This record gives sequence, C-alpha cells and structure tokens, in this order.
Amino acid sequence: MDLTDLRPNPRGKKSRKRVGRGIAAGQGKTAGRGEKGQKHRSKVPPGFEGGQTPLYRRVPQLRGKGSAAHNRGFFGTEFAVVNVGTLAERYDADDEITPERLLEERVIGKLLDGLKVLGDGEIDKPLRVSAHAFSASAREKIENSGGTVEVIGE
Repeated sequence: MDLTDLRPNPRGKKSRKRVGRGIAAGQGKTAGRGEKGQKHRSKVPPGFEGGQTPLYRRVPQLRGKGSAAHNRGFFGTEFAVVNVGTLAERYDADDEITPERLLEERVIGKLLDGLKVLGDGEIDKPLRVSAHAFSASAREKIENSGGTVEVIGE
C-alpha cells in the first residue's frame, strides 16, 4: 500500500441536491417550497405576525436607568454566598475565615459587593468568621458552637 492507493470515502462525497431543474429531476416546479403563500415566495422577517402588532411591541418596556427588575447591582447589593455547613466541612476548629481566604481557596468565585454567610447546614466546632453580612440563623449557629462572628465594614 502506498499513497497512490488512497481514495476518498465514496459515501463522503455526496453532491448537493439541485432543485428547480424540471419535473423529471424530482425537485422541479416549486423546488421543495410547497404551494403559494408569502413564506414560499420570499423571506418573512423574524417576529413578523402577519400585520398584527408583534409581541416585542405589545410588551411594555422597563423604565428607568438600571431598573431593579433587570439590573440588580445598580440599586441593591449582590453578595457572594457561603453556607455554614460548607465552612464546617472545609475548616478545622479555631480557624480564621475571611473573604480573601475563601476567594483564594476558591470556595467562592467572586467577591461581588461582599460576602454573606447563610445558615444552611450544621456546625459543631468553633470558627472565627469575618464577613460583610450574616443571616440570623448563621450568626446563631456559629456563636452556639463557640465561634465568633465579625461583621466587616460596620
């Protein structure tokens, strides 16, 4: 076997279907486009509803610069979130936990407007946690386990 024996795969060279070349060709006359009507004569723009006012014009627009409905970060604060259970799994007793450490160890992806600790999960060891915000249940669980809570930026 050498290079002169190489041939393309016979099934890999399928020629395109030539339409509109007469009745005998199988795809003549309407060329696969069916019978009459706007959609078969030319292109219909996307969103066109036959002259009825299209949906994108019937739906009201959101008003205002950075409305809370579509831009949460403009008005409110968006926190990076971590649960108490996650901290209990990953860290030993008396460890100091800061947003920078969580970011460095990839427990959170981005710091956003700050770190908020939520109360999902159980904690049974004392941890020293610093964050921008705590839920009431998270604060209670950390303090009940003998740990301390420090709110950053108060």
